[in-house]
Amino acid sequence: MIIANPLYDVVFKYLLEDIDIARELLSTILSENITHLEVKPQETVTAVSQDGSLRLIRFDFKATIEMPTGELKKVLIELQKMKQSYDVMRFRRYLGDNYSKEDSVILGDGTFVKMPLPIVTIYILGFKLPNLVNAAVKINREYKDILTGNIIVGVKEDFVELLTHDCYVIQVRRLPPATKSKLEQVLQIFNPQYITSDEHKLDFTGDTNEALVQKMVNRLQRAIVSEEVRHNMDVEDEVYRMLERERKKGADEAAAEKDIIIAEKNQAISEQAQAISEQAQALSEQAQALSEKDQEIEALRRQVAGFQR
Repeated sequence: MIIANPLYDVVFKYLLEDIDIARELLSTILSENITHLEVKPQETVTAVSQDGSLRLIRFDFKATIEMPTGELKKVLIELQKMKQSYDVMRFRRYLGDNYSKEDSVILGDGTFVKMPLPIVTIYILGFKLPNLVNAAVKINREYKDILTGNIIVGVKEDFVELLTHDCYVIQVRRLPPATKSKLEQVLQIFNPQYITSDEHKLDFTGDTNEALVQKMVNRLQRAIVSEEVRHNMDVEDEVYRMLERERKKGADEAAAEKDIIIAEKNQAISEQAQAISEQAQALSEQAQALSEKDQEIEALRRQVAGFQR
């Protein structure tokens, strides 16, 4: 079945604006039971706009998670999708923004206080990281006594929890062709193996028996027939081509500048070598002159000695 390619920013945005799909997708990735999910009012969902500007797609969700003990926990989930590799500083800036945010939290005595929420970050990447070959990775925290080397179990401290965060990295180009788990089935919707000759479209032949996959497929089928979505995908293509040209131009300019610097250094080395050679020649000539003077002095000394006899 033909669906819109969710690696496009405008399609990814369209998909995740369905809050039920977003809640189920995040629950599956985190392996947590998210009972309530809302987009933070102050967050900015950005995409490729009509003027051709490119913005990094980003969602900030406030989630209520039901823990295995039945306790409810609020967290801030930062979800970012990148089709191509860019400066990691963009991710760090957005993460820094979220660390500065506060939210209303109810305490055990029923009172409300303003405090920061724990943060979870999810990065869906449309490119391969060179040193990480795993398709889906969780980078989580552990408490370790560095004096004894022992792992501290069963302890959670707010001070630590609010200053560190778990991170999930999903590389869609490393997803396996066959699926074994629900997570693999769900993530197949992003797998570029289904891309057709038209990169806007996927010919999705994955397992749709999973209810969430079927919901995502249905929404992405609606996206591909949307004239506005298709137009913005065209705009996004042009923006990426422009960025690629700028990147290549920058690389060519950097290479040319590097060649100039190398040539200037080689010229400086050559001139320095020439100067050293000239200095050596001058020293050699001085040594020759001194040797000749010594010979003249020795000849005079012998001549004087002959007169004295």
